[in-house]
Amino acid sequence: MTSPIAPDLPATGRMPARPRAGVWRRLVKRPLALIGLVIVAVVVAGAVLAPWLTGYDPNEQMFDGLTLEGAPLPPNASFWLGTDLLGRDLLTRILFGARTSLIIGIVANGVALLIGTLVGVTAGYFRGWIGGALMRFTDLMMAFPALLLAICLAAVLQPSLWIVAMVIALVNWVQTARVIYTETSSLAEREFIDAERTIGASAPRILFRHILPHLLPTIIVWGTLGISTTVLLEATLSFLGIGVQPPTASWGNIIFENQTYFQAAPWLVFFPGAAILALALAFNLIGDALRDILDPTQRGRA
Repeated sequence: MTSPIAPDLPATGRMPARPRAGVWRRLVKRPLALIGLVIVAVVVAGAVLAPWLTGYDPNEQMFDGLTLEGAPLPPNASFWLGTDLLGRDLLTRILFGARTSLIIGIVANGVALLIGTLVGVTAGYFRGWIGGALMRFTDLMMAFPALLLAICLAAVLQPSLWIVAMVIALVNWVQTARVIYTETSSLAEREFIDAERTIGASAPRILFRHILPHLLPTIIVWGTLGISTTVLLEATLSFLGIGVQPPTASWGNIIFENQTYFQAAPWLVFFPGAAILALALAFNLIGDALRDILDPTQRGRA
């Protein structure tokens, strides 16, 4: 697996000043990245302000939330996105479901990034039997389909918000570990690292003062791209019934609960599905832009 960032480091071991400066300024100048930032900002604002935006409780079954025949209501003036099969306001549940997706996306991806970075840096720097053992374990984990492994772990454990986040983290760290291992192995052979070893610098000093700063752009890009994968995996697990459990709102279990009304009330599937697609696409757009900005080999091509 190749890394999205392969910086051409100078012999001094210092990162060039220009890639670090003005990242935000260059990011907002990219139309697609700006669209992604706007979508993420809207989702975050909706999740934070959810109790004040709709005035409904996400689990409240409204007396007037169903038709006389007991069917969900279509979008109307009272319920902007309609109601679900239990008469709950769909917009409210989607906004509260955004909280679930963002929490799991940030927590699970953060833990996966931490584990992957730790394993990759350790294996790439020390190599030998330590690196071999760590990377063979990584290869073993990569041999299992991520979704299947997540389903097995979620089925064994009692699904909850934090359990689902940890399950996703345990299956998503391997790609990061492989990329970080490749870059660390390359950095460990550079002249400035050999010079540090020659003057007696300890391994922690070399790792934290010289290697990790060079890996920061890669970590940022993979951290951003990984959130979209995490959001999709959480929605998949919740749709299969082994993710976040009702009545906690989640975009995946909203689709799962209302799938029987797909033909009669398509808005119950369309709106949460569109939210999942939009958030995953937004983080992908931001991650792609960050990769192009932070990768010196891409500068000037756009």
